[in-house]
Amino acid sequence: METREETFGNAGGEPQGPFGEQHEPQVLLPEALAEAAGGARTLTATFRSLRNYNYRLFFFGQMISLTGTWTQTIGQAWLVLDLTHSPLALGTVTMLQFLPISLLVLVGGVFADKVPKRRLLVLTQTAAMTQAFVLAFLIWSGLIALWQIYVLAATLGLTNALDAPTRQAFVVEMVGRDDLVNAVALNSSLFNGARLIGPALGGVAIAVVGVTATFFINGVSFIAVIIGLLLMKSGLLYSAPRSGSGRVLEQLAEGLRYSLRTPAILFILILMAAIGTFGYNFTVVLPLLARSVFHVGSIGFGMMTSAIGVGSLVAALALATLRKASRRTLLIGATAFAILLAAVAASQWYALTLILLVALGVASIAFTATANSSLQITAPDRLRGRVMSLHMLLFAGTTPIGAELTGVMAEHIGVRLTVGIEAAICAVGIVAALAYLGTQRAAIRDSIPVQTRAAAGEDTAEEAP
Repeated sequence: METREETFGNAGGEPQGPFGEQHEPQVLLPEALAEAAGGARTLTATFRSLRNYNYRLFFFGQMISLTGTWTQTIGQAWLVLDLTHSPLALGTVTMLQFLPISLLVLVGGVFADKVPKRRLLVLTQTAAMTQAFVLAFLIWSGLIALWQIYVLAATLGLTNALDAPTRQAFVVEMVGRDDLVNAVALNSSLFNGARLIGPALGGVAIAVVGVTATFFINGVSFIAVIIGLLLMKSGLLYSAPRSGSGRVLEQLAEGLRYSLRTPAILFILILMAAIGTFGYNFTVVLPLLARSVFHVGSIGFGMMTSAIGVGSLVAALALATLRKASRRTLLIGATAFAILLAAVAASQWYALTLILLVALGVASIAFTATANSSLQITAPDRLRGRVMSLHMLLFAGTTPIGAELTGVMAEHIGVRLTVGIEAAICAVGIVAALAYLGTQRAAIRDSIPVQTRAAAGEDTAEEAP
């Protein structure tokens, strides 16, 4: 039987060697060009949001700034452990950093829908830069004390309560609805690319220079994003309707009512409540796993955090290529996250744990990026800031509860058992969301307009979970 290669090889009477190999490879050139063109199209589709000038400025500014943020995250955790050797103190710092988000992020969402977002972001990024430089000075001068870390962590949390919903709602103004899903995935790739580089940079900086360097690096990194925001062209921003002039509490209540009465949004929020409160807070004990369980230093701790970033980055770029935010991906990501978290709790070997953390990163971003995209494309423009503030409340605002519980449990029952319990709670949340999905499938579909599903790359046919 004639093979495809033999047919093409003999068509032009080309001379062949004793094993049938062709001396002239030109016949394969169109096929190679087609493959190359296909690869180029995939690459272009993955990064298509960068065709927007304002988003390019935002993207590269955030690339630098988020790397600095992750560098400081490593430095802060290491600094607290050096000062106290207490998992409870580590959990308390995390609680204080996220407590303002718990209390004020919904109000921040109202402001995100009311005021010019770019102007507000310049203010919040400047405040965060100041916080990093103040910490760097206090450590360098030898004046640092635990209470100062507590105060400055709470200050950063207050800044993030305004910054986070505003930054997320600003994306659609830079790229428009057509590129929104892609931009959200690219933002996730930025965050997780920074998670890959920042912790490693932080670990090396601590080992070579000292913990002061991590805070200084973060402070300098904010300059890039601030310059990017200032250089944006207002005429290239997509107009987004702002909320009315009603009272803040009234507008906040409007956002809550819409979110809780829209099944497609409430389904995602149920998952976020369990996984955001308990699953993602296992990172509180990551330094303890590095130091007390596996007995690796700051570089080993940085590698553990970077391992999560590797998987997360791969998943984020894959989602950007697929151009869709499906319910199936959401549920697979959530389920895999709970299973892998339990495996991390049971792992006895550092090398195996690194592999599991890579897989955990894939599952994590499959869930979070899909949830973020789904909420943004479902929410109306005038309510997007408030819907995303509720997402932030469950994703980060529940951290004071989860982090404090994680710290207390780790101190009393051990790190491994704590992570295992949190994996079990994530599983319970997934079961609850599936039960809700079973009773509200038609309502969930009806709550998403057909044109919104099409903009997200969804098939308008009924989708299995």
